[in-house]
Amino acid sequence: MSTTSPQDVTQILLNWQEGDTDAPAKLMPIVYEELRRLARNYLQRERADHTLQATALVHEAYLRMVDEKSVSWKDRAHFYGIAARLMRRILVDHARAHNAAKRGGLDQKLTLDEAQELPMKETVELVALDGALENFAQTYPRKSEVVELKFFGGLGAKEISEVLQVSEKTVLRDWNFAKLWLCRELSENAA
Repeated sequence: MSTTSPQDVTQILLNWQEGDTDAPAKLMPIVYEELRRLARNYLQRERADHTLQATALVHEAYLRMVDEKSVSWKDRAHFYGIAARLMRRILVDHARAHNAAKRGGLDQKLTLDEAQELPMKETVELVALDGALENFAQTYPRKSEVVELKFFGGLGAKEISEVLQVSEKTVLRDWNFAKLWLCRELSENAA
Protein backbone atom coordinates (compact mmCIF):
# COMPACT_ATOMS: atom_id res chain seq x y z
CA MET A 1 0.00 0.00 0.00
CA SER A 2 1.07 3.55 -0.67
CA THR A 3 2.19 5.88 2.09
CA THR A 4 0.17 8.62 0.43
CA SER A 5 -2.70 9.77 2.63
CA PRO A 6 -6.33 10.02 1.55
CA GLN A 7 -5.94 13.79 1.91
CA ASP A 8 -3.10 13.77 -0.65
CA VAL A 9 -5.29 11.88 -3.12
CA THR A 10 -8.15 14.29 -2.46
CA GLN A 11 -5.85 17.27 -3.08
CA ILE A 12 -4.66 15.84 -6.40
CA LEU A 13 -8.30 15.28 -7.40
CA LEU A 14 -9.16 18.87 -6.51
CA ASN A 15 -6.15 20.08 -8.49
CA TRP A 16 -7.35 17.99 -11.43
CA GLN A 17 -10.79 19.53 -11.15
CA GLU A 18 -9.25 23.01 -11.13
CA GLY A 19 -7.48 22.29 -14.42
CA ASP A 20 -4.10 20.83 -13.42
CA THR A 21 -3.27 18.83 -16.53
CA ASP A 22 -0.54 16.89 -14.67
CA ALA A 23 -2.93 15.68 -11.96
CA PRO A 24 -4.09 12.49 -13.73
CA ALA A 25 -0.47 11.42 -14.25
CA LYS A 26 0.32 12.13 -10.59
CA LEU A 27 -2.75 10.26 -9.41
CA MET A 28 -2.38 7.01 -11.37
CA PRO A 29 0.66 5.59 -9.52
CA ILE A 30 -1.02 6.34 -6.19
CA VAL A 31 -4.38 4.68 -6.95
CA TYR A 32 -3.32 1.94 -9.37
CA GLU A 33 -3.13 -0.99 -6.92
CA GLU A 34 -6.49 -0.17 -5.36
CA LEU A 35 -8.06 0.08 -8.82
CA ARG A 36 -6.57 -3.32 -9.71
CA ARG A 37 -8.11 -4.76 -6.53
CA LEU A 38 -11.50 -3.40 -7.60
CA ALA A 39 -11.03 -4.83 -11.09
CA ARG A 40 -10.07 -8.24 -9.71
CA ASN A 41 -13.23 -8.21 -7.55
CA TYR A 42 -15.31 -7.59 -10.64
CA LEU A 43 -13.58 -10.21 -12.74
CA GLN A 44 -13.81 -12.93 -10.07
CA ARG A 45 -17.55 -12.91 -10.65
CA GLU A 46 -17.24 -13.22 -14.42
CA ARG A 47 -17.22 -16.37 -16.51
CA ALA A 48 -13.96 -18.33 -16.49
CA ASP A 49 -13.16 -17.62 -20.15
CA HIS A 50 -13.63 -13.85 -19.85
CA THR A 51 -11.39 -11.98 -22.27
CA LEU A 52 -10.88 -8.85 -20.18
CA GLN A 53 -8.07 -8.79 -17.65
CA ALA A 54 -7.82 -6.63 -14.53
CA THR A 55 -5.11 -4.43 -16.04
CA ALA A 56 -7.16 -3.74 -19.17
CA LEU A 57 -10.24 -2.98 -17.08
CA VAL A 58 -8.29 -0.52 -14.90
CA HIS A 59 -6.77 1.21 -17.91
CA GLU A 60 -10.11 1.53 -19.71
CA ALA A 61 -11.83 2.92 -16.60
CA TYR A 62 -8.98 5.36 -15.93
CA LEU A 63 -9.02 6.59 -19.53
CA ARG A 64 -12.75 7.22 -19.26
CA MET A 65 -12.22 9.15 -16.01
CA VAL A 66 -9.50 11.25 -17.59
CA ASP A 67 -11.78 12.00 -20.55
CA GLU A 68 -14.71 12.93 -18.28
CA LYS A 69 -14.88 16.70 -17.95
CA SER A 70 -18.07 17.07 -15.88
CA VAL A 71 -17.07 15.18 -12.72
CA SER A 72 -16.71 17.34 -9.63
CA TRP A 73 -14.32 15.31 -7.50
CA LYS A 74 -15.21 15.43 -3.81
CA ASP A 75 -12.54 13.21 -2.33
CA ARG A 76 -10.70 9.89 -2.58
CA ALA A 77 -13.79 7.84 -1.69
CA HIS A 78 -15.81 9.58 -4.41
CA PHE A 79 -13.07 8.77 -6.91
CA TYR A 80 -13.23 5.05 -6.07
CA GLY A 81 -17.01 5.13 -6.26
CA ILE A 82 -16.83 6.58 -9.78
CA ALA A 83 -14.16 4.02 -10.72
CA ALA A 84 -16.38 1.15 -9.52
CA ARG A 85 -19.31 2.50 -11.53
CA LEU A 86 -17.19 2.83 -14.68
CA MET A 87 -15.83 -0.70 -14.33
CA ARG A 88 -19.38 -2.01 -14.03
CA ARG A 89 -20.37 -0.11 -17.20
CA ILE A 90 -17.37 -1.47 -19.09
CA LEU A 91 -18.17 -5.05 -18.08
CA VAL A 92 -21.84 -4.67 -18.96
CA ASP A 93 -20.90 -3.21 -22.37
CA HIS A 94 -18.47 -6.08 -22.86
CA ALA A 95 -21.16 -8.62 -21.91
CA ARG A 96 -23.64 -7.06 -24.33
CA ALA A 97 -21.09 -7.15 -27.15
CA HIS A 98 -20.19 -10.76 -26.31
CA ASN A 99 -23.86 -11.76 -26.26
CA ALA A 100 -24.57 -9.98 -29.54
CA ALA A 101 -21.65 -11.80 -31.13
CA LYS A 102 -23.14 -15.12 -30.06
CA ARG A 103 -26.41 -14.19 -31.84
CA GLY A 104 -28.75 -14.04 -28.93
CA GLY A 105 -27.36 -16.56 -26.44
CA LEU A 106 -27.27 -14.74 -23.10
CA ASP A 107 -25.13 -17.25 -21.28
CA GLN A 108 -22.80 -14.96 -19.37
CA LYS A 109 -23.59 -15.90 -15.78
CA LEU A 110 -22.80 -13.97 -12.65
CA THR A 111 -23.08 -15.69 -9.29
CA LEU A 112 -25.09 -13.44 -7.02
CA ASP A 113 -24.22 -15.08 -3.73
CA GLU A 114 -20.72 -13.59 -3.56
CA ALA A 115 -19.76 -16.79 -1.75
CA GLN A 116 -19.93 -14.95 1.53
CA GLU A 117 -23.14 -13.01 1.88
CA LEU A 118 -25.95 -13.15 -0.62
CA PRO A 119 -28.45 -15.89 0.22
CA MET A 120 -29.20 -16.84 -3.40
CA LYS A 121 -27.92 -19.95 -5.15
CA GLU A 122 -28.99 -19.20 -8.69
CA THR A 123 -26.84 -17.42 -11.19
CA VAL A 124 -27.90 -14.24 -12.90
CA GLU A 125 -26.91 -12.84 -16.22
CA LEU A 126 -24.83 -9.68 -15.90
CA VAL A 127 -27.08 -7.81 -18.30
CA ALA A 128 -30.20 -8.83 -16.31
CA LEU A 129 -28.54 -7.75 -13.07
CA ASP A 130 -27.61 -4.42 -14.61
CA GLY A 131 -31.20 -3.89 -15.74
CA ALA A 132 -32.53 -4.72 -12.28
CA LEU A 133 -30.03 -2.32 -10.71
CA GLU A 134 -31.08 0.43 -13.13
CA ASN A 135 -34.74 -0.06 -12.08
CA PHE A 136 -33.75 -0.18 -8.41
CA ALA A 137 -31.71 3.03 -8.74
CA GLN A 138 -34.71 4.96 -10.05
CA THR A 139 -36.59 4.40 -6.80
CA TYR A 140 -33.74 3.86 -4.35
CA PRO A 141 -30.67 5.81 -5.54
CA ARG A 142 -28.59 5.59 -2.36
CA LYS A 143 -29.37 1.93 -1.81
CA SER A 144 -28.36 1.31 -5.41
CA GLU A 145 -25.02 2.97 -4.76
CA VAL A 146 -24.51 0.67 -1.75
CA VAL A 147 -25.05 -2.36 -3.99
CA GLU A 148 -22.73 -1.03 -6.66
CA LEU A 149 -19.93 -0.24 -4.21
CA LYS A 150 -20.26 -3.49 -2.26
CA PHE A 151 -21.04 -6.01 -4.96
CA PHE A 152 -19.14 -4.54 -7.86
CA GLY A 153 -16.57 -2.41 -6.06
CA GLY A 154 -15.76 -4.88 -3.32
CA LEU A 155 -15.89 -2.16 -0.66
CA GLY A 156 -16.78 -2.93 2.94
CA ALA A 157 -19.47 -1.22 5.00
CA LYS A 158 -17.03 1.24 6.54
CA GLU A 159 -15.63 2.29 3.15
CA ILE A 160 -19.11 2.61 1.69
CA SER A 161 -20.21 4.74 4.63
CA GLU A 162 -17.28 7.07 3.88
CA VAL A 163 -18.12 7.26 0.17
CA LEU A 164 -21.82 7.95 0.77
CA GLN A 165 -21.33 9.90 4.00
CA VAL A 166 -23.84 7.82 5.97
CA SER A 167 -23.45 5.57 9.00
CA GLU A 168 -22.32 1.98 8.72
CA LYS A 169 -25.69 0.89 10.15
CA THR A 170 -27.43 2.71 7.31
CA VAL A 171 -25.18 0.94 4.80
CA LEU A 172 -26.03 -2.45 6.32
CA ARG A 173 -29.78 -1.70 6.32
CA ASP A 174 -29.57 -0.50 2.69
CA TRP A 175 -27.60 -3.62 1.70
CA ASN A 176 -30.12 -5.98 3.32
CA PHE A 177 -33.06 -4.19 1.71
CA ALA A 178 -31.33 -4.18 -1.69
CA LYS A 179 -30.55 -7.91 -1.52
CA LEU A 180 -34.19 -8.74 -0.87
CA TRP A 181 -35.45 -6.38 -3.57
CA LEU A 182 -32.98 -7.63 -6.17
CA CYS A 183 -33.61 -11.30 -5.34
CA ARG A 184 -37.34 -10.75 -5.82
CA GLU A 185 -36.87 -8.74 -9.02
CA LEU A 186 -34.45 -11.20 -10.60
CA SER A 187 -36.52 -14.25 -9.69
CA GLU A 188 -39.68 -12.62 -11.10
CA ASN A 189 -37.89 -11.79 -14.35
CA ALA A 190 -36.40 -15.30 -14.61
CA ALA A 191 -39.81 -16.94 -14.40
